[in-house]
Amino acid sequence: MDNLRSPSFLEENLTPYFRSLLEETAEKDIIPQQFLQGLRFEHEYSEEFGQDASEGEQEESGASGEISEQCAARRSRGPMSYPDRVRILNLRRNLNQLDNLAKEKNIIFRKTREELNACHLRIKTLTMQQQDVEREIEREKEAGNTAAVFRLQATQRRLCAELGNEKDLESTIAEMLNENMLGMWKIEIEQGKFADLRKQITQDEKELDQQRREQAEGRLEKQEERAVMLKQKCLAEEREQQKATEDYVQKVSKALDDAQRNREKAVQFLKSSLARSSISTSPYHYISKSVRKKEASAEQERQEYMQRRMETVLSLKNNITSTRENFRTLQARNKALELEAKEQEQKTEKAIQAQGLNVRREVLLHKRQEEFERQNREFMEQQKARKIEIVASILKEEAHLEKLRKQSHPQRHKKQGKLSDEIRWRRKTWRYIENACAEPDAVVAQKSWRTPSPCSSPDDTAGGPREPSCKSVQQMTPERKDEEKEEDSRETLAEPEFTGLWDQECDISKVADSRTDSKPLGASKLEKEIFAENLEKLHRGVIQKHRVSGLEFKGCPFYSKPSLIHFKDFDIGKTYKKKMILINAFYSINYCKLVGVSEHLKDFFTVHFDPPGPMSAGMSCKVGVTFKPMINEDLEGEVAFLSQIGSFSIPLKCSTKKCVLALDKELIDFGTHVVGETISRTITLTNSGALATRFQLRRSAGSESVHTGISPPSFEIPVNAHLAEKTSTGKRVSTGIAGSDSEKGVISFIHSEEVVQNISLPERSRIDVCSTISRFERISDMWSEVEVTEDNTLLTPVTSHVELAEITLGKVTDGDIGPFSKVKLHIIFTPAVPGDVSAEFEITFNNPDCNPLHFSAVAVSVAVPVWVRNPDVDLKICMYDRLYQDCIVVQSRATSALRLKFDVCNELANHMELLPKTGYIQAHSSFSVQLKFLPKKSLPEDAGKYFDKQTRVLEVPMTIVVSDQRKPVQFTVHAVVTTSDLEIDPAEVDFGYCSIYEAVQTTITLKNKSILSQEFGFVGLPEFVEIQPNDGFGTLLPLESLSLDIIFKANKAKEYSFELTCKTEINRQFKLLCKAIGVHPPLELSHSLVQFSATALNDVSTATLFVINNHVSLNQFSHAVPRIGKGDIAPVGPTSFQFIIPEGSPITIMPCVGTILPGKKCLVEVSFRPVLGEQLIKQEAVEMMRRAAEMRVLRARELEFQRKKEDSLAGRRRLGSSFYICQPSRERYSKHALKVFEIPEPENILVSSEEYIAAHVNLIRNFTKQFERYVIPCLVASGAIDEKKGPENLQYSPYNTLYLELHCPAIAPSLLLISNNGRSTFNFGCVAVGHRIKKEIRIQNISQEQLPLGYSLLSPFGPFWLLNPFRTLEEGESKQLDISFCPEECRTFFEMLEIRSEKATLSITLIGEGVIPSILCSVEGDVLNLGYVIAKETATSTFKIENTSSIDLKFSILLESLSPNRDKQQQKPPAFLTSQGQMDFVGTQNYSGLSVFSVTPVEGIVGTGKSQEFTVTFSPDHESLYYSDCLKIMLFAKEIIRTIQLKGCARNHMMFVEGGDPLDVPIESLAMTTSPVEAESDKLTKPILLKLECVQSETLVVPAVRELRVGGIRTAQFASKKIIEFNWESLSVVQMKGFTIDPVKGTVDRGQTKVITVSWMPPAGSDPTQLMTGTATLILKGDVKEVYSVYFISRIVIK
Repeated sequence: MDNLRSPSFLEENLTPYFRSLLEETAEKDIIPQQFLQGLRFEHEYSEEFGQDASEGEQEESGASGEISEQCAARRSRGPMSYPDRVRILNLRRNLNQLDNLAKEKNIIFRKTREELNACHLRIKTLTMQQQDVEREIEREKEAGNTAAVFRLQATQRRLCAELGNEKDLESTIAEMLNENMLGMWKIEIEQGKFADLRKQITQDEKELDQQRREQAEGRLEKQEERAVMLKQKCLAEEREQQKATEDYVQKVSKALDDAQRNREKAVQFLKSSLARSSISTSPYHYISKSVRKKEASAEQERQEYMQRRMETVLSLKNNITSTRENFRTLQARNKALELEAKEQEQKTEKAIQAQGLNVRREVLLHKRQEEFERQNREFMEQQKARKIEIVASILKEEAHLEKLRKQSHPQRHKKQGKLSDEIRWRRKTWRYIENACAEPDAVVAQKSWRTPSPCSSPDDTAGGPREPSCKSVQQMTPERKDEEKEEDSRETLAEPEFTGLWDQECDISKVADSRTDSKPLGASKLEKEIFAENLEKLHRGVIQKHRVSGLEFKGCPFYSKPSLIHFKDFDIGKTYKKKMILINAFYSINYCKLVGVSEHLKDFFTVHFDPPGPMSAGMSCKVGVTFKPMINEDLEGEVAFLSQIGSFSIPLKCSTKKCVLALDKELIDFGTHVVGETISRTITLTNSGALATRFQLRRSAGSESVHTGISPPSFEIPVNAHLAEKTSTGKRVSTGIAGSDSEKGVISFIHSEEVVQNISLPERSRIDVCSTISRFERISDMWSEVEVTEDNTLLTPVTSHVELAEITLGKVTDGDIGPFSKVKLHIIFTPAVPGDVSAEFEITFNNPDCNPLHFSAVAVSVAVPVWVRNPDVDLKICMYDRLYQDCIVVQSRATSALRLKFDVCNELANHMELLPKTGYIQAHSSFSVQLKFLPKKSLPEDAGKYFDKQTRVLEVPMTIVVSDQRKPVQFTVHAVVTTSDLEIDPAEVDFGYCSIYEAVQTTITLKNKSILSQEFGFVGLPEFVEIQPNDGFGTLLPLESLSLDIIFKANKAKEYSFELTCKTEINRQFKLLCKAIGVHPPLELSHSLVQFSATALNDVSTATLFVINNHVSLNQFSHAVPRIGKGDIAPVGPTSFQFIIPEGSPITIMPCVGTILPGKKCLVEVSFRPVLGEQLIKQEAVEMMRRAAEMRVLRARELEFQRKKEDSLAGRRRLGSSFYICQPSRERYSKHALKVFEIPEPENILVSSEEYIAAHVNLIRNFTKQFERYVIPCLVASGAIDEKKGPENLQYSPYNTLYLELHCPAIAPSLLLISNNGRSTFNFGCVAVGHRIKKEIRIQNISQEQLPLGYSLLSPFGPFWLLNPFRTLEEGESKQLDISFCPEECRTFFEMLEIRSEKATLSITLIGEGVIPSILCSVEGDVLNLGYVIAKETATSTFKIENTSSIDLKFSILLESLSPNRDKQQQKPPAFLTSQGQMDFVGTQNYSGLSVFSVTPVEGIVGTGKSQEFTVTFSPDHESLYYSDCLKIMLFAKEIIRTIQLKGCARNHMMFVEGGDPLDVPIESLAMTTSPVEAESDKLTKPILLKLECVQSETLVVPAVRELRVGGIRTAQFASKKIIEFNWESLSVVQMKGFTIDPVKGTVDRGQTKVITVSWMPPAGSDPTQLMTGTATLILKGDVKEVYSVYFISRIVIK
């Protein structure tokens, strides 16, 4: 089975089998020949690539060539190689061909089996029919019907022949079925053989797909990186441009300021000079004033001009902005409309294609229809404008005529019987134009026209026939009036809602009626009675009854010749005269008297009659009648006479000019004619009247040419069930719907003419306009009257009426017909489709009194004997220099053979050919013609008008000339001719200098210039070139441009020059020239690509790599040496490198500069720390501020609206002082709320501001992911780096540069630091050494899962401690970490705390500083002595401490006397008993138990560099000289930084003596003595001891000096004694011993002290070894007298 996978087995077994099987099936016409050729091409292609693949496998693997081993080796070494991919493609193509062949065999087998079943069914049917015929033959033979027997026998013979044919066909089909079954079994066996191979190929294809997906993802990442880099570059350019703009603005502003200052100086100098000149000469004062005015006006004009320019620029800017927005809106709308139109067009094409129609033809018809509708709409708009102009001219002319009529005949309107025709038709015309302008789409209603008859007046039609006598004219007037009212009611359907004054005007017809009454004079009852009496008297006297032979004479006494006085065809203004003869018809003498004409005719007629006197029977007399018409109307009346027998009258009639029109025939029968002929018939229109008119010939409304035979397809639209609803809502419904179509519910496109009212205007121009309007309305209605269904489906083709009008009109369709003339009209019949054709025509006239005439035409058309089955031959899309063939079938229905000649136009003789050129088609058969089309490059120039160079559509009419047939058979060949060229841009690629460690990529564009898709592939690629995507293989869509990446990787240092070949599916080749120079750098990187893991924001990812120097020898024959192309070899020695890191990138490389010795390598660490850019954060801060400002303004507006609403609801009830008091505050609040918030620029946002911090946190929360790609160049130079000069002294070659590619994906952090405003640095500040502070850090889980946490180890000997670590953090949960800081020494501490999760690490920086606290105290020394105080009084003293450290000091004041351990210390022996070195700080205390000393404040904080003042209060309650206490200053409740001893003395009296040596202990009992000895103790002498030591040397004796201070206590007590006196007594003895006291006596004020100096100089002869003593008395006088015994002890000290 392994042999099945080898390419050799495929070449030897699989492909030959395909060849034999395909050739066998091709011979049997099972598959087309073209498929066989394509499969052979694929086989040759697979052989070529199979050979390449086998060679590649032999070079790479070196094994036996088995596919399984190659696959295993390929999986072990990584990505799939090029030969493997080619092998998989070849195997898959062969297997697919095998599967397709199996499917085709299966389909053929099924079809053959179905045909066999159908053949069996036909055999069975024929057998049954044969049996039935045999039974009928026997039955007819028995009946003796010989004719039926012969007919049945012929039928039996036919059935036998058909049964035999079917059995032969059955055997043939059965044989084909067996062969197909055998072939299908063979194919299934072959498929079974390659089952294992199929599985292996499927697995390889999955791996190949996976590899392609990975490559596609890699390319996508590269593209995204490029986009990011381009964006960064654009941002950098924008920043540079912005900076340049700012510099320019600064320079301009500075120049303007300088100019302004210079101008001010010049103005100042000018003013001073003008002032000086004004002082010298007064006339110049006025000149300077005028100059200043001119300057001021010029300055004002300049400012106004600048202001106008600024406003113009601002308005222009706003207009440009609005125009851009409008343009964008229009573009978006147009784009949306285009997309919608494309979608609609696609839906339409799909619907047409689903119905099996020609999509291109139907779409073309639809577009033509839309174009026609557009033109029709434009024409209708033009006609509307022309109608408006016509209306204006009519109104103007009517006003002018009315004015003339009033001036010429002011009484005419009152006398005429009815409105004139001109006015009536003007009104009709006006109403028509108003209706046409107001409702152009409304269907014009058709009047009920009368039957064709000679023209007659409306009065005659309405009144009917009348007798010439005994009827008066008055009987006709009401009928005429009613008729006019009926016409007006028919014409004017709109009635006003309210009757106006216009309805109350005088009716002219009523005036005429009152004038034409039968009364001669009056109309009253009395007048009628008088008239009757006079008439009776007249009859009695004048008219006598005559009797002849006893009979009374009856009848008319006179006869007139003529019996009717008729004035025909009169003209207004002319005079007509007629004569008549009156003959006496009585049998005796008679008289005749003229009575007169009818009353309404007296203005027009004059009768000339001379009474003849008595007239005998048969005698005659003449009467003259003169007629002068003044109105153009028909008039009727009589001329009345009176005779002896009675009255009689002669009828009088006046007729206007009229048209009397008629046709010589009403039916035109064309007879039978062949399709393609043209037949003409003539019909004569005769006018026997005296009035000319204009006629128009057209088709009758609602009648069309109808075929009774087969008609071609036309378009119809199904009518919805709710068609009546659409009609009622005002939508247009077609008037051309036939009765049958309306019953079926279908509306057809019918070339119908809309029925338009025959309205004639007085002027010829109006007639032309109306006729033109009607024609275009008929054309537009043909398309616009179609109702589209709601589902917007396209027109559905069904059989309907014929669209083409075969019976048409001749050239004369309208014109003028004169009086008593004839016009011949031609009707033409051009048969196009076989069948019966009929059409109805109508002749209309501009004269409204002429009824339209109708006639019809019928014809029969017979089809041509020869026709083409498919008149439109579509060759689809063809390429140049490719042969295309098609078969054209010609059908014949003739009964004899006909000769055919096939003609091709001369323009396409070199490109298209019909074979054979001449042939004979037999009767009732078909003839096939082969069409060969080989388009050449010269087709656009040769074809001429048949070829459209823009759309590249070729449309060629072809002609088949048939003998004995007038009309040649035509068909059209359609094709879209395109090229097969591919364009490669650029035509030449130069990769430049390429390192052997890098791959250089360039992009080329492959453009398909054809409108057909083409498969392409780059074949024969060198091993150092790769083309992506899809390894250079793919399919180009029509006119598509595809970008391909050519990857070049040099394998050695040399110059490269090669060609890349692109081959298409039709075996066309296109070359691409490439060249490059290979470079071998002296150094190399261990990894040229570093892919960091997904790193969260503010986290760090680190990778390591090596920079290696492998260049140790110059021997180029043993190994590859570093060089550039064929240049010099790089020297062996130390080589330096330097990484150039882009500015602002989150990349860190350590070290970035170094030198490597030959054969050595250097470790480099690359770190990636993604952070958010400062500019991005500032922009987000500005955006957040803008949103907050908008929300504030919106909230203020809502509050304002709510207040206004409340005020409106309150109404006027809130009037008064309170309303007016509250209103200003509301206005101020509203103005404050609606105040415009000024948003700062991003550059003005400070990094330490709250807005910046909030924006930073917001961006972190909303951060999704980001991928960045960096390419870091590494410059390489020969030589070592100088430590003093750095890398600047080296010469780096740009061609030896190495590149390190970094893939840096950044993701959102899972942990968010909430505390410290999101800052990751926690500064504990300065903390005193030994003290501890604690800070709280709150973190939140912003991921969507639970996070297990880990922590980095803090230094166990460091000052930072993590107090409460927790292990998990739920989704959205936030917790608090406690960290303490306790420094042990004075220095700065820095540590990193990492909170680790699975996806990210949160790094927290801990910073703190240990500080030793220090202060400065204002107390010098350690003792603060408060001096002497009167017992039970107080004294205060202050001191300050200053903080000289860098931290704030928290202090507390402690007194030893208030210490809780004081009781324990009192149980011990006194310090003077135990040890002389110890001293007890706590001395005498108050008897009351209260503290003698108190300090304020007790505790507080002293800021850095600040000071704190303390107040010490001394409050003794009894006399003692040993009050003391210890004050301690403690910092941070731990460390005592200063100790101060507090001392004070209390006396009961106001004087004291201070000095001398102590004679008692400083501790006294707290027990109060109440013995009387204390009262007397004040009177006792108090001792004072003074020790003096005199220093004596050999040459010098230094006397001993001591001091005593006598002072007075400032107190409010003892007000009577203000000074203290003191004096010494018993000084003589002491002075003899060498003691000197100064002063001996004196006074001391209160609050003052005086020093008494005691000195001792040993007298001569004193023994140095003996002490010298003496005593003196010191007396103080104050409030009491005190006596002190001062004991002097002195000694000599020898040095």
